[in-house]
Amino acid sequence: MSQSLLTVIIPTLNEAENLPVLLAALEQQQEIDLEIIVADGGSTDATCTVARASSARVVSGPRGRGAQMNAAAAVAAGDRLLFLHADSSLDDPCLLKNALAALNLALKDEKRTAGHFSLQFQRSTRNNSRAYRYAEEKSAFNRVNTTNGDQGLLLTKTFFAELGGFDETLPFLEDQRIAEKIRSLGCWITLPGRLITSARRFEREGFHRRYILMSIMMGLHSIGIGEFFQRAPGVYQVQTETGRLQLSPFFGLIWRMMGEWGAGGAIRVFYRLGRYIRSHSWQMFFFFDVWLRPHLGAGRYPCLKFHDRVFAPCTDFKVFDAVTGLLCFVWFLGILAPFFWVSDRLFSPQGHYTPR
Repeated sequence: MSQSLLTVIIPTLNEAENLPVLLAALEQQQEIDLEIIVADGGSTDATCTVARASSARVVSGPRGRGAQMNAAAAVAAGDRLLFLHADSSLDDPCLLKNALAALNLALKDEKRTAGHFSLQFQRSTRNNSRAYRYAEEKSAFNRVNTTNGDQGLLLTKTFFAELGGFDETLPFLEDQRIAEKIRSLGCWITLPGRLITSARRFEREGFHRRYILMSIMMGLHSIGIGEFFQRAPGVYQVQTETGRLQLSPFFGLIWRMMGEWGAGGAIRVFYRLGRYIRSHSWQMFFFFDVWLRPHLGAGRYPCLKFHDRVFAPCTDFKVFDAVTGLLCFVWFLGILAPFFWVSDRLFSPQGHYTPR
């Protein structure tokens, strides 16, 4: 095992179209020794052929990003591991050299350190520019639930083993689970440079539809409602199978689950959701900073500072959790659910996905 060798692990499933771009960018990286492992989950296209045609090694594993990446990490030769999605790209030939140097410097103070990049979305249209800018700026932060697999994950193999690898319980959310485990056991740093990631999922599914579903997923996952994911496996489809996202089936599932919980159980769930949302209220203030960016200039966050210093301390009470839970119920099930029930039937009358 070499401490000067960086192992790049790329999980794939039918990524023959996107993988060559990333592999070519990796080959252009300067002043760094790389081992590239493509962790394939059973591709039926030319993904493995493309990988083997380059300098990459192919490791096959059971379908599921967490399981695939764990299988590749188990045979990695490098003492530093970098996990990248196949639709990522690098526009700086020194990106990985600089990232590794930043991690090694941070490791002198804290051995349990992991790094991620800030993002730039590669888009085919200019639609939703402000929303994308919000997501890009947020990716540079290190707050709870702001770190995901699109941003890359760089850490030592020792720390990865200590974390127990990726959670394989679900075929998704493995990035969020390991991100928060890193946050609890060690620390995150934002690596220098930026990682380019494809906006293809947002563009295929609809930006706002995907973002709403992501917020539902993160809320329910964070308060431990795993039943939602067991009964709605289509909540996160692989890239090649996705299309315009229909939200009404997921709202319908939540309604059914509420009926099964009973009134008392539903109230407790929405109270916990209120507490979770209030703890993330900083994102609303952060959005205003991004919206005002042309006037504020780069790197200034007065609204976010106001939240941290004034708003958050003044609302850190159970009554605000209850009020926020009530507003969450009204917004999601009283407004969004009826809207998407109508919208899905008007514009997508065929092929409804129905969770159990």
